[in-house]
Amino acid sequence: MTISVLLVDDQMLVREGIKSLLNLSDFIKVVAEANDGSQVLEQLSLHKIDIILLDMSMPKVNGIQTLKLLQENNIAIPAIILTTFDDHQLVLQGLTNGAKGYLLKDVSLDTLCNSIQTVFDGHTLVQPAITERLVAGVKNQSSDLSSTSASFIYQDNQVELSKKEMEVVRLMACGYSNKEISEALFKSEGTIKNHVSNILSKFGVRDRTRAVLAAIEIGILK
Repeated sequence: MTISVLLVDDQMLVREGIKSLLNLSDFIKVVAEANDGSQVLEQLSLHKIDIILLDMSMPKVNGIQTLKLLQENNIAIPAIILTTFDDHQLVLQGLTNGAKGYLLKDVSLDTLCNSIQTVFDGHTLVQPAITERLVAGVKNQSSDLSSTSASFIYQDNQVELSKKEMEVVRLMACGYSNKEISEALFKSEGTIKNHVSNILSKFGVRDRTRAVLAAIEIGILK
């Protein structure tokens, strides 16, 4: 099955370069382009789009504004931000406004294609390098936590995390897999899987990336 992509970027040479590379893939095709977010709705009405590749910085309607526009119009087509910016605040803004992925433009073609497939399959992704910068960027904003369990308010709900769950979510933020977390904490992989499931449930989120964002908001990551 071919994944149809709408490419949104204000730089024509960048669009042409990304388009040429993606069209080398056997399963991805750029079928529409836009100079900025103001043209996105029109392109979506003209083409069947599976994934939106979205630049962050554009002169008229930027990436964040485009994501909000999609939400306002109840458009559920997943968007991946593809940008040169790796500022942690922009990452947070993009993901909290509905982006399903966040990649830097220096990614390899294989990584970009695999990321498009991952988001097309219903998952959320952020490059590990960006996740590390995201965690580092909020260090000075996070409150101190004791080594014991703690209670937080998240989205008007009380969230209680155990000491072990707080350790797990910190390692999740660094891109560790369940297996790597189990090795780091000397616990079985099944135990870590249960901790991750409990964390997602307590935050009311569906994936690890959004759990990390929630942890950042309440100050667990430091």
